[in-house]
Amino acid sequence: MILLGATALFSKLLPLSAIDITFGRAAIACIMLFGIVKLFGKSIFLDCKKDYFVALFLGLLMAAHWVSYFAAMQYSSVSVGMIALFTFPVMTVLLEPFFEGIRLVWQDLVSAIVVLFGIFLIVPEISLENETTQGVLIGVCSAVLYSFRNLVHRKHFSHYSGAHAMAYQTLVIFISLSFFSSDELFKASQETYIGLVILGIFLTAVPHALIAASLKHLRAKTFSLIACMQPLYGVTLAILVLDEQPRWQTLVGGLLVISAAIYETINAQKLHVNNR
Repeated sequence: MILLGATALFSKLLPLSAIDITFGRAAIACIMLFGIVKLFGKSIFLDCKKDYFVALFLGLLMAAHWVSYFAAMQYSSVSVGMIALFTFPVMTVLLEPFFEGIRLVWQDLVSAIVVLFGIFLIVPEISLENETTQGVLIGVCSAVLYSFRNLVHRKHFSHYSGAHAMAYQTLVIFISLSFFSSDELFKASQETYIGLVILGIFLTAVPHALIAASLKHLRAKTFSLIACMQPLYGVTLAILVLDEQPRWQTLVGGLLVISAAIYETINAQKLHVNNR
């Protein structure tokens, strides 16, 4: 989670657009992830034809999510972008009835209200001309995309390891964004290419391989709670590395959002255990 949290820094460290960063990240991570799958002696092929179409759809969702993830932080700040993104656990709860046929309970609606209030605190003014407000809106859209991707993944693609699943999704991201990447990527400095290599290998391929390995030893609840710490790591790294100075409203709003995310994570696991 620390490694994934550090990805946010590259929205500011790399002098590239969100599309170019995502394209470069996906290209390098794709090669590494397929290599990791082969290293562990697994077949790189999927089980059936239907799974290739699911992988295509998931990859397109992830492409839009990653681009909006970096764009949110480029418009505002790492702190604001990461907090806006981590509205996704509550977004997932609100979208879940359309996938699982379950009903919302009043606690979920309270969580949604808490998240909305947290986002309200982060937004400096209700104006689309304000770049921070734009960053928050893009971050929330990224959260919706990520929630939708996770729900589709859980229902149709969860029988593959994290590394195997992400290998195909990064392949789709690479191919789809090849039509939109700019010439700036190919004119970048050596330092920028080194940054993309670090982002693609150590902050994308490696953490996803570690996640796949950790799930063999950890309960899903434990991992989900650890995942909720990602914004804390990201914001802390932004303060230390980028010298960001989040407003107190951003920190309070972030605390509300992350508290709601942790609550929904714990509650979801309780419901899962009770329904067994």
